[in-house]
Amino acid sequence: MELAGKKILLGLSGGVACYKAAELARLLGKAGASVQVAMTDAATHFITTVTMQALTGKPVFTDQWDGRIANNMAHIDLTREADAILIAPCSADFIFKLAHGACDDLLSTLCLARPSHLPLMVAPAMNVEMWQNPATQRNVVRLKEDGILVFGPDAGAQACGETGMGRMLEPESLLEEVIAVFQPKLLQGKSVLITAGPTFEPIDPVRGITNLSSGKMGFAIARAAREAGAQVTLIAGPTALPTPYGVSRLDVQSAQQMHEAVLAQVKAQDVFVAVAAVADWRVVGASEQKLKKDASGTPPQLRLEPNPDILATVAALADRPYCVGFAAESENLAQYGEAKRQRKNVPLLVGNIGHQTFGKDDNELILFEENGQTVLPRASKQQLARQLIAAIARRI
Repeated sequence: MELAGKKILLGLSGGVACYKAAELARLLGKAGASVQVAMTDAATHFITTVTMQALTGKPVFTDQWDGRIANNMAHIDLTREADAILIAPCSADFIFKLAHGACDDLLSTLCLARPSHLPLMVAPAMNVEMWQNPATQRNVVRLKEDGILVFGPDAGAQACGETGMGRMLEPESLLEEVIAVFQPKLLQGKSVLITAGPTFEPIDPVRGITNLSSGKMGFAIARAAREAGAQVTLIAGPTALPTPYGVSRLDVQSAQQMHEAVLAQVKAQDVFVAVAAVADWRVVGASEQKLKKDASGTPPQLRLEPNPDILATVAALADRPYCVGFAAESENLAQYGEAKRQRKNVPLLVGNIGHQTFGKDDNELILFEENGQTVLPRASKQQLARQLIAAIARRI
């Protein structure tokens, strides 16, 4: 319920992408938002008011002279209780209206009459040639200069049969954008590098050494950092988790590969958060073929060697970013966590009991730093991730 208590005014202008607005309204409601829909006349040619009313549980407004508004000021009344306005889809014509202050229907008028503090978001949707047209691009620049948030568009196949930029973002992506609008931009302009998930150290082509880390905490931190305005790069070990929206992802398998990927990215970063559960050892001379059982059943003798210490390597750089480590212990967290922080030479280390959190959606964290310890009580990993990002922002 990440939008619990929020009131979203969802505007629909004319376009085939109106069908996506139905799912968007459902997702906003599922996230806890109260959704009020206003539509242009053109939008009603693509989807009915009945559909949008059924999905939101609220009457849909299309006319600025609607008699259901007692004072006939729908353009005022609909915006005064809203927490944000989202136009999705936003056609080329409606972008023009917003850029030039036109107000010839209910939706354009309420956008112009909105209070200055009220966020206005648009999700463009149109044919590729319409999107690329210089007039449209000039209007989009004007919208951004005026503080209007422009989400998308995306590239791909279009209803007209052509392919290119102009597709409205998918409802799931727009939901992420709306959620992010309500998160403070504590890391605006910063670059954050995060490692997440387990590593896998091959024994042979089909076997290996790994651990139970799911990657959920690291992915939650990546999402929270992006919500906070940061440019986020996520280096992920083997995990089936989807990439958080707006995050750049690099996939690796082994600790050595993760080490190389981190060193290739770290120079451009302001913050490095080492969440990944990196294997301490790897197999020397991993077999190129599957190891077979012999008649005696004697197991193969594996020789191990240490993997590079990624966090310590980054922390030792002359121009290192702000380094945050993670410690997954099975006991004595308070003792082992502080010892690891000192050993890695990092200003902040986050500790948890690994086997109590791997694969789960909640966690409890302890922040270790030179001046003491701070407990973040059990909560969802996404809530904890936002708390951690806020803590990092205060320290940098």
